[in-house]
Amino acid sequence: MQSVEVEGKTLKEAIDKALGQLKANRSEVKIEVLSEEKKGLFGLSGGKPAKIRATIIVKEHK
Repeated sequence: MQSVEVEGKTLKEAIDKALGQLKANRSEVKIEVLSEEKKGLFGLSGGKPAKIRATIIVKEHK
């Protein structure tokens, strides 16, 4: 099973990075949110990035 852990400024950015690394479509991966992004004081830098784990879904053959 192939998976990656990726950080991004937003969840969407992290998901897009993971899809690029796995060379997969959104429908082909399972996304687990490890931590959501946190904004810094007054929305400035200093916040925490979003972190996800993306795993390729293995389809069983019948």
